[in-house]
Amino acid sequence: MNRHGLLREQALAFRARHVPGRPIVLPNAWDTASARLVEQAGATAVATTSAGLAWALGAADGDRLSRDDALAAIARIASTVAVPVSADIETGYADDAAGVGDTIRAVLAAGAVGVNIEDGLYGGDAPVRPAAEQAERIAAARQAADAAGVPLFVNARVDTYLRGAGELSETLERAAAYLAAGADGVFVPGAVDPGIVKALAEGIDGPLNVMVGPGAPAVGELAALGVARVSAGSALAQAVHGLVHRAARELLDAGTYGELAGGSGYEELNALLGRGR
Repeated sequence: MNRHGLLREQALAFRARHVPGRPIVLPNAWDTASARLVEQAGATAVATTSAGLAWALGAADGDRLSRDDALAAIARIASTVAVPVSADIETGYADDAAGVGDTIRAVLAAGAVGVNIEDGLYGGDAPVRPAAEQAERIAAARQAADAAGVPLFVNARVDTYLRGAGELSETLERAAAYLAAGADGVFVPGAVDPGIVKALAEGIDGPLNVMVGPGAPAVGELAALGVARVSAGSALAQAVHGLVHRAARELLDAGTYGELAGGSGYEELNALLGRGR
């Protein structure tokens, strides 16, 4: 199968796994090692975390990473796993809708078959982009993917709850606008209260993605509420970096190594990273 055919096949498979009540579960990765480990653990797809990826490349999250650097990292991840890859592209790595289209073409060239595009803004007075403007950016993403002949899964992230920029009614209005513009699903990070999640699942005419971490309802509970996609965002990366800090402090302060227990074996990691795709 040629590359285009493989992308189409993976995109269709990834799209089919977004089922309300039987959600796809995505422990987000940020580099080739974490992607391989997530795949080995049994994930049916690998999603990137923009925060974890940025931290691994020496940048802060929040549109601080260049498109070229982000897409190079996504390409490395896509080339090293056999399952579909969805790329977190923050606000689209572009100033306008046309630029978002360019980013989507680069995403497809990198080998990813899904994207998250967020409406949150960084560095300005407004916490979120105007809905009409964001809809134009989503439409540009849809048009670029369709022109390439790949049914890219466009996951429209609504940052109303995460950024304190509105609650249920505003979120539902934005979700409807983004779906009408060509999004395939809606991602509402910051919403984990069961009542809110249920209302979102019932009020959004498309697959709902919820972001989880410590304190969030279990996957089974979210499934019962109608969620179609569960992702961990930067939580795995934060856990790993927390372990690095604790282990370093223990080694430097106490001269002991307790935090290092339970690590992956050297030969296991070497074999995992040494295998061909």
